[in-house]
Amino acid sequence: MNAFTRAFIGVGANLGDPQANVRRAIEMLAITSETRLIATSSLYRTAPVGRLDQPDFVNAVVELETGMGADALLDKLFLIEKDLGRERSTCDAPRIIDLDLLIYGDHCRNSERLTLPHPRMSERAFVLVPLVEIAADIRVGAYGTAKELLANVCTDGVQRIEVV
Repeated sequence: MNAFTRAFIGVGANLGDPQANVRRAIEMLAITSETRLIATSSLYRTAPVGRLDQPDFVNAVVELETGMGADALLDKLFLIEKDLGRERSTCDAPRIIDLDLLIYGDHCRNSERLTLPHPRMSERAFVLVPLVEIAADIRVGAYGTAKELLANVCTDGVQRIEVV
């Protein structure tokens, strides 16, 4: 890899064996070419957001250094989801795995395909709690640091279940 970009990926699941699915996705990210796994948060059990009539989620955040561009990395995330059995249906539906590109360097972008930083991460404790665990001072676009954003969200219902 020539130029590295620091990227953060949100990992979540609530179907099948969510803990095993999250761990497997992290393993697959760790062996992705042009990418190096830098840090992994603990696993957290969290209540669903939006559609509430579904099982709790298991969530984590990983930090990568990657030589891939943002679009290529997003394609790789979709491929890992597909390999693990993800079928895309409605927004907020239960899922076997979900991989979200949260932050890609200091890039800010708003396109039909990809918004960076992730558009709702500043409101979501299930993203911010694990992100703060591994990178409290990371800037989230113009919104502030992860630690600053976490101070403004309710963390009730976010429970650490496993240190990775």
